[in-house]
Amino acid sequence: MSGQGSGGNVIAAICSFFIAGLGQLVQGRILAAIVFFLLTWVNYTLAATGILFFMALPGFIFHVWAIIDAARYKGSS
Repeated sequence: MSGQGSGGNVIAAICSFFIAGLGQLVQGRILAAIVFFLLTWVNYTLAATGILFFMALPGFIFHVWAIIDAARYKGSS
């Protein structure tokens, strides 16, 4: 990736839009991908139970955070 705003970051952000953490995985950041995926989908799963419906809001926040993080990633170089 050549930096923020690069085509790779746009693709990564689009990937994270569909599945949280997938954009980080595309960028090669495995730990970040696992963390975003788990944070988002655990909250969505708890919300789907119906009893903990309020957990959808933190899930949505983590999902948006994953998208923004993938779009703004600058790389290690």
